[in-house]
Amino acid sequence: MRSTHQEPRSSSSCAACKFLKRRCTPNCQFAPYFRSDEPKKFAKVHKVFGASNVSKILNEVAEEQREDTVNSLVYEAEVRLQDPVYGCIGAIASLQHRMVELQHDLLLARARLACCAADSHHHQQQQLQLHQQPSDLSFLDPFVQMPGIGSGGGGGGAAVGGFDGDQNMLPFDQFITSPFQFP
Repeated sequence: MRSTHQEPRSSSSCAACKFLKRRCTPNCQFAPYFRSDEPKKFAKVHKVFGASNVSKILNEVAEEQREDTVNSLVYEAEVRLQDPVYGCIGAIASLQHRMVELQHDLLLARARLACCAADSHHHQQQQLQLHQQPSDLSFLDPFVQMPGIGSGGGGGGAAVGGFDGDQNMLPFDQFITSPFQFP
C-alpha cells in the first residue's frame, strides 16, 4: 500500500489527464493513482465507470483507502471488459464452481484411499492368518481317525468332517469353512 503522502511528480501529466486531454494540475486527484507510464489503466477504468464517477468515488473514500479503491476499480473494469454481462460476479461464480468440483474430487480421493487402506488391512489379516499355523494340524485331514468315532458304532472309522468344541461331528462344508477361510 502506498503511503498517505503524495510522491513528487515529474513534469508530465498523469495518465488520466493525458487521456482526457487536459492540463494536469499539481493537486490532480488522479495523479497519485494513474501514473503517466500506465495509460491503459485509466483507459479501462474510464471506459467502464467514466471519469466523473471515478472522481466522485475517490472523493467519497478516505485518503488512506483511495489506492485500494483504485486497484479495485481497475480490477473490476478489466473483468467487466472481459465479461460484459457478468463481470466480477461471473469470475466469482466460476471460482466457486471450480471449488465445489475440487471438493468433490477430494471426497472421491479420500473414499478411494479409505477403500485401499481397508483392502490392505484385510489382505494383511489374511496373510497373518495363513502364517499362524496351529501346532496340531491333524484336524485338517478328513481321513484321520477322530476320537469317539470308529469303535462304538460310529460308522467304520474314517472321519469325513471335524468336531466342534463339544465333540459333535460337523458336516464337511462347515468344517472346511470354519475356522479358516482359504482363498
